[in-house]
Amino acid sequence: MDFSIASILALDGITNGAVYALLALATVLVFAVTRVIFIPQGEFVAFGALTLAILQTGKVPGTVWFLLILATLAALSDLVQGLRQHQPAARIAVVMLRTLAFPVLVSLLALWAAPRNLPMLAQAALTLALVTPFGSLIYRLAYESLADASVLVLLIVSVGVHFALVGLGLFFFGAEGFRNPSFWDQRFSLGPVVVSGQALIIFVASLALIVALYLFFERTLRGKALRATAVNRLGARLMGISSAGAGRLSFTMAAFIGALSGLLIGPTTTVFYDSGFLIGLKGFVAAVFAGLSSYPLALVGALGVGLLESFSSFWASAFKEVIVFASILPVLLWRSLRDPHGEEH
Repeated sequence: MDFSIASILALDGITNGAVYALLALATVLVFAVTRVIFIPQGEFVAFGALTLAILQTGKVPGTVWFLLILATLAALSDLVQGLRQHQPAARIAVVMLRTLAFPVLVSLLALWAAPRNLPMLAQAALTLALVTPFGSLIYRLAYESLADASVLVLLIVSVGVHFALVGLGLFFFGAEGFRNPSFWDQRFSLGPVVVSGQALIIFVASLALIVALYLFFERTLRGKALRATAVNRLGARLMGISSAGAGRLSFTMAAFIGALSGLLIGPTTTVFYDSGFLIGLKGFVAAVFAGLSSYPLALVGALGVGLLESFSSFWASAFKEVIVFASILPVLLWRSLRDPHGEEH
């Protein structure tokens, strides 16, 4: 291996690592706030990439119908809860309307826009608007009533949600894979390395989102509320911070990050309905490197995973996935010996 090949592999690894970094941040965020090891994070990636691909063909993506189904179920949940608590009919109607308003509006917009072949950036924005509400709705339907359950129970629920989303992805998008066109086709030569415009977009978008997350947690009241919930759930409740609201917000942010990652990675690889699992799992590996608690270490771990995957594909392409996932074992062993924990009750 000479310097030019190493440079190309390093660039490819850093490009993939930037996407894995976003998924790792989302995984750490969700776990810190809700204690949920969110295995289906990668499904948001697949849904984002495939929704844009379907919009590119001028058809209405199945994401629209899935969003309406989830919103309807959440509204029915509001109705049942309101009746159990003997709330006034007007209040129940307002809560249900609040649940249905955005999903219905964005679905109607998608039905209008799909056959009109809007510019790609407009389709990307519509994709984000369609996929982002999934986070809050899935949390409400699958996790909110189990918020105080053990981590093991929440993990089992995550496995069930993962399989459900994969099956629904097959139903809505089919078994055929899609590869989206690049957002920027320009190429730049830096010595032996050729940097594509899409790679630059991935770097810039990832960096911008990381900075935005930092400012959100440091400067906004909602961000500080999430940090407080992550540090001490009971203490946050005593200070008037809704743990349910924090959970919904963290899942909404995770869905947005996943959908954005799908838009970024869609032009670089063919995405199938089940591709999100492996992509999300690599983000999870990076999050485990950080102990599911440190955002800076998650970034470093994600870049490490990307570089390890890239160089492994050169030396042993048939075993690159094995090498990446096996790298988690010494990290788990080291953390187990360094920070032993008693059995959770």
